[in-house]
Amino acid sequence: MRYMLMHKLDEAVPGNFEPSPEFMKRMGAYMEEVSRAGILLAAEGLCKSSEESARITATKGKKTVTDGPFTETKELIAGFGLIEVRSKEEAVEWAKRFVDVFTESGLDVEVDVRRVSEGPHEG
Repeated sequence: MRYMLMHKLDEAVPGNFEPSPEFMKRMGAYMEEVSRAGILLAAEGLCKSSEESARITATKGKKTVTDGPFTETKELIAGFGLIEVRSKEEAVEWAKRFVDVFTESGLDVEVDVRRVSEGPHEG
């Protein structure tokens, strides 16, 4: 089973998108551990500001494009990891360890753990 771990940060909080060297060291150690475990498929951080972003909304067939920054949005997806594990419980355990990287650096974070759809055979 593949799971997407998406972490959200408030772009209005100073320093949230400017990681310290200590944070980067912790994150590097976590990523190395996930890689050694053989479950990491992909992982990336996203740019620190929504200024270079766009959001497309479709309502009743009408598309609206809103350019960033998204001042009305408190939290933005700041990065993701895609892992392949045996169960939701295993994905949650890896996500908890990911959260520890942030909390040990004094940062508040929210991480969504979402199963990736494998196709029409899922119930």
